[in-house]
Amino acid sequence: MKIGFDAKRAYNNNTGLGHYSRTLIQNLVQYYPANSYVLFTPKIKNLFKVDEQKQIKVITPKSIIGKLFKNIWRGIWVKNDLVKNNIDLYHGLSHQIPIGIKNTKVKSVVTIHDLIFERYPEQHGKINTMLYRNKFKYACKNADAIIAISEQTKNDIVHFYKTQKEKIFVCYQTCNPMYMQHVAASEKQSIKNKYELPDKFLLSVGSITERKNLLTVCKALKLLDATIPLVVIGNGGSYKQKVKDYLQANNMEQRVIFLNEKEASKSEGFLSSKDFPAIYQAASIFIYTSIFEGFGIPILEAMFSAVPVIASNTSCMPETGGNAALYVDPTSEMELANAINKIWDNELLAKEMIQKGLEHAQNFTAEKCTASVMEVYKKVLQ
Repeated sequence: MKIGFDAKRAYNNNTGLGHYSRTLIQNLVQYYPANSYVLFTPKIKNLFKVDEQKQIKVITPKSIIGKLFKNIWRGIWVKNDLVKNNIDLYHGLSHQIPIGIKNTKVKSVVTIHDLIFERYPEQHGKINTMLYRNKFKYACKNADAIIAISEQTKNDIVHFYKTQKEKIFVCYQTCNPMYMQHVAASEKQSIKNKYELPDKFLLSVGSITERKNLLTVCKALKLLDATIPLVVIGNGGSYKQKVKDYLQANNMEQRVIFLNEKEASKSEGFLSSKDFPAIYQAASIFIYTSIFEGFGIPILEAMFSAVPVIASNTSCMPETGGNAALYVDPTSEMELANAINKIWDNELLAKEMIQKGLEHAQNFTAEKCTASVMEVYKKVLQ
């Protein structure tokens, strides 16, 4: 089988879509080495490094016009390269397939991560919402199969786009295997020193946007003992400033540590996320109270990292966290504060949640998640 991928995100995105692309490609190469894998990307950055071996090849635009108009190459012209390279199946890893691919003999699969812009269009603007809608609807209509990363996303595709359920397959994500590795105590201490982390802390990971809901976490923090600190990995614009204004107004600036603002965030270990497992494993509680998600990969990262998880009781979060997380109404700072207090000094409960988390995470191992994607490929090509 010769499989092509839209690898733009793998090379150029250091958040969720990029992590998904890199992890899936690496796992397919590892577990199914008999296949050939061809990565199509408009440009290459150091976020993703692959050795071009017998089973893997990287293709970028070769013509002058393709290099000048990279987005058009990715969205339309790349289908000519698929044909030239005898691709059997093309996987659009982030909501998109080339326009006109149906007119070739190349089969296609598209991964839809979420339809959050359909639920919260006001957070994306009219033009972006229209562009996203056109791209997503085209992919859902024309792909031979759709991979949804959760039942929540599958239901949204059916609801918003009236897509046939039969062509949608739920294939859960795994996380980067580095989160599954135990970090030695000495390494954890070294990372804590590097980022000036306290001995015990709450951890929040994700872009600092309204949907991610960091302000509610800070409001809950205000209700807690003043010695409990919060560490944040993520960045943002106007909403982040709104959060910082709240912290300043309530004399809480010292209680919230924004790692992206520290000098150490310029290091290779931070930029590549290699330091993150140690940060996760040093945390006392992981908080993920987003308003809405397509899957919520940080929940999985935290469970593999043996950290108790508090998550939202909305969208896919109970699907991702199963019986291992403590769920709260993401709009209630009081409910969140009570959940934190329940775990913070309760070593027995924390250990119980950690054990349940590790057990539940086994449903999302790399081997299981990669096998589910390979099954979709086989169905499309049979």
